[in-house]
Amino acid sequence: MKPERLRARVLAEWRGLPETPFPRHSAKPIAEPLTKLMTGLGLAERLREEEIIAAWQETVGEFFARHSSPKQLRDGVLYVHVLQPTVHFELDRVWKREVLARLKKRFGGRVVREVRFRIG
Repeated sequence: MKPERLRARVLAEWRGLPETPFPRHSAKPIAEPLTKLMTGLGLAERLREEEIIAAWQETVGEFFARHSSPKQLRDGVLYVHVLQPTVHFELDRVWKREVLARLKKRFGGRVVREVRFRIG
């Protein structure tokens, strides 16, 4: 007899009431039901937007992350606000392809198709 069943039987005899054992390891990760719920509510893109914002520093590095921040993901276009014109030029003209490639690699080509930098 399994220890759980033996324990339940002993407790049931002692208390005079039948006792069913508690299921063990019934906890499940919340990611899957939460994703289904967000998709059902039409908020899947918003969830991906939050993931991209959270991963921005890893994607562009510490310097650019301090001087820029992603604000919105709409129809596959990520809008990023940049603090200074020189950083805007650097991101837009020099690093745009690499940043876009990193985002596509991490989140997929359908999620992020383009990156647009704006001063502000």
